[in-house]
Amino acid sequence: MNAPVSAPLDTPVAEIENLRVEIDGRALVDGVNLRVLPGRVTALVGASGSGKTTTGLALLGEHPPGARVSGEIRVPGGGPVGYVPQHPAAVLNPARRVGTLLDDIAREQVRDLPRATRRTEARSRVLRALADAQLPDGEVLLRRYPHQLSGGQQQRVVLAQALLLGARVVVADEPTTGQDALTKRRIVDELTAVVAQGIALVLLSHDLDVVRALADEVLVMRDGRVVESGPTERVWLAPRHAWTRELLSQQAQFGQNPVGDSAHGPIGTPVLRVRDLAARHHRTQVLRVPELGLHQGECLAVVGRSGSGKTTLARCLAGLHRAYDGQVTLDGRPLPRSLRDRDRVQLAAVQYVFQDARAAFDEYRPVVDQVARTAVRLRGAGAPEARAAALAALTGLGLTEEQAHRLPGRLSGGELQRAALARALLAEPRVLICDEITSGLDTVTRRGLLDVLAGLRRGRDDLSVVLITHDLDIAALADRIAVLDGGEVVEQGPVARVLTAPSDQFTKRLLAATK
Repeated sequence: MNAPVSAPLDTPVAEIENLRVEIDGRALVDGVNLRVLPGRVTALVGASGSGKTTTGLALLGEHPPGARVSGEIRVPGGGPVGYVPQHPAAVLNPARRVGTLLDDIAREQVRDLPRATRRTEARSRVLRALADAQLPDGEVLLRRYPHQLSGGQQQRVVLAQALLLGARVVVADEPTTGQDALTKRRIVDELTAVVAQGIALVLLSHDLDVVRALADEVLVMRDGRVVESGPTERVWLAPRHAWTRELLSQQAQFGQNPVGDSAHGPIGTPVLRVRDLAARHHRTQVLRVPELGLHQGECLAVVGRSGSGKTTLARCLAGLHRAYDGQVTLDGRPLPRSLRDRDRVQLAAVQYVFQDARAAFDEYRPVVDQVARTAVRLRGAGAPEARAAALAALTGLGLTEEQAHRLPGRLSGGELQRAALARALLAEPRVLICDEITSGLDTVTRRGLLDVLAGLRRGRDDLSVVLITHDLDIAALADRIAVLDGGEVVEQGPVARVLTAPSDQFTKRLLAATK
């Protein structure tokens, strides 16, 4: 492996000076300065669209298509800048084994060695890079394809590629998004170990808990500008800018309850009920739920680690995963397993809001037209009536009329999530399934979205919500909670009881990891 060239601790390994990136006269980033030191973590935080990713990618020499760029970017000593994207699978070739991906890099580095030693040295460099990226079981992983790795393993393979290339700076884009507290803690430990080797880390993150645990320096961004910067503890304890104070104040706390409502209790027959559900992926059982109910007006949080079965359960309820035994009933009547077999009333009754709102919209059609389609399909509304209803729903959830007529690509993540909610609500559902809809959003946008959900429940006593989340702070806002581990429901009950006096060891570990 190309070992990073050591640099004095006060000598930057990358710098950005007065960076400005603009498209069609609109500045995405304006006047940004960044100084990256070896063995240190510099975090960029801010709302969606604040310029974090544009700034981070500028270190790699990458800019949005058609952008005008000014300012100076320096990487003293040359060498690559590593990049670990939010979705690492997107940069790994699915048709090639991990060993092949890494061997291609290592072989280029040993060309000048005697032929008899090249293969052994190349493999040694690969295994050392994997170990440095906190993948000690490298020999086993080398035989696997990317799809056979967990998201965290994929992330570390991408990091190993960067280390193998000799990167002294690594940009990590939202490395903990969508992860449970236990996995987040492990990622923080792994990145800390990498930084201890003298690697500089630029962390782009909405997760303020992770930023505080990992970062040495924080830059707070808003509308393309850095509004505050400084040592992490100083920024946390004595923020100087109003926007920083707002970001920090909006972190959800246990005990607040804007989504759930203790007045709602499990009274009478559940609206939606699961009995003896056993779901499969291919021929492998991945989820078993003997009994679970959702009552009218209730908010049920489903929590657990990545891969615990949360989304599989949600998809079974919504008719998006049909490979299961057992029964899901609506008002006591069995729901067909597949969306294709559900009638219009059943489709309207159970609506799903996806984690990745951007992927759920057609990028070439205005948002208002796509939302209106729900009223046409599921309520039989005419086109003018449906469009008016869609516009009313979108503006009622905080979008402007001008934003409603935009293409999806021109809306932020939070705005698109509101549009996705509006589309689901236009069906007038009995059950709303929200799958990690706050994941990857900054604290202010997340709080706004939770307030929207709270308002919806206050306005409709008959609306029940299933809140799929990895975040116990978000789960604390529900009425009841079900905890999944390894595809099993290990605990369920009122939120106040489960989060203050858990009976299951896994729940106790999750709670301990959030402290």
